[in-house]
Amino acid sequence: MNIKDIAKISGVGISTVSRVLNNSGVVSDATRARVLAVVKQHNYVPNSNARNLKKTQSNTIALMVKGISNPFFANMIKEVERQVHLRGCPLMIQHVEDGVDEIAAAMQLIKEKNLCGVIFMGGTYDHSEEEFRQLGVPFVLTTITTLKEVDPSAYSSVSIDDVKSAYKATSYLISMGHRNICFLARFPFRENTIGSRRLLGYKKALEEHGIEYDPALVEDCEYAPSFGFAAAKRLLNKNLGVTAMFAASDAIAIGAAKAVLSSGLSIPGDISVVGFDGIEMAEYYHPSLDTVSQPGVEMAHVSVEILFDLIAGETTNRHVVFESMLVKRGSSRKVN
Repeated sequence: MNIKDIAKISGVGISTVSRVLNNSGVVSDATRARVLAVVKQHNYVPNSNARNLKKTQSNTIALMVKGISNPFFANMIKEVERQVHLRGCPLMIQHVEDGVDEIAAAMQLIKEKNLCGVIFMGGTYDHSEEEFRQLGVPFVLTTITTLKEVDPSAYSSVSIDDVKSAYKATSYLISMGHRNICFLARFPFRENTIGSRRLLGYKKALEEHGIEYDPALVEDCEYAPSFGFAAAKRLLNKNLGVTAMFAASDAIAIGAAKAVLSSGLSIPGDISVVGFDGIEMAEYYHPSLDTVSQPGVEMAHVSVEILFDLIAGETTNRHVVFESMLVKRGSSRKVN
């Protein structure tokens, strides 16, 4: 009988059993009683070396952010920070560069800082069950999930349906008569990224409405206005007869709108523009931009709730999918 067996029989994580045995950290009375009952029933005697090692675990939470410059994450990060501090724990915010595996980066940080939990914000969808289990501490994926054949009980996630949301925005433009709709996103052609998921929704809407998909209408750009501006300029210079632009983030949409206006065209008179995220900046841009709004602050709040429930052993891994909402502000119009 070892600590893994005790955790399995008790229906909690290994880290929860460790906190019970060491009488440290956040554990509910009911969970503590359940674990101690299993320990007593099986006459389990903890390994003293393992116990001494676990006593060094801090109460620090890490927030691993991939794409920290994305304005959509700003209020989410603030909410995570607020909720973690309300629970009396320090928060470490770690920026993860593009091309760096966020799971591997978290594993290294867990070893160095003895973290008790991790929230992943942004990133890719291609992590395996083995990687998740190697983390060894409770964690939550927020704004992302996984597409691989991963046991849902191995991880928690808080997200929206990116395919469905992009389909909604593209269908809206098609319903107004647009057929030459361009799409701007970060890594749309790289598998298992948010950009590729939203590209799938865009393509699905085109297909269902009998419009042929043209890859020339898709541009790869970072989630920032300057990159959206450059991408939109490239598209306009192709002279493909674009009448609408759908951007996978409001930051890109703001830059794209600036490119349209600086080319002597009007919004929505000549080109309709729809963004994604629902950031405040897009509402106060002139003209105000239509967008697919996602409840970022609420997603951040729920992510912290799930994480601390996991740490306390009060829940098993779970998945929450929020609904996005199409917000119409007047940057799109019908065409003949």
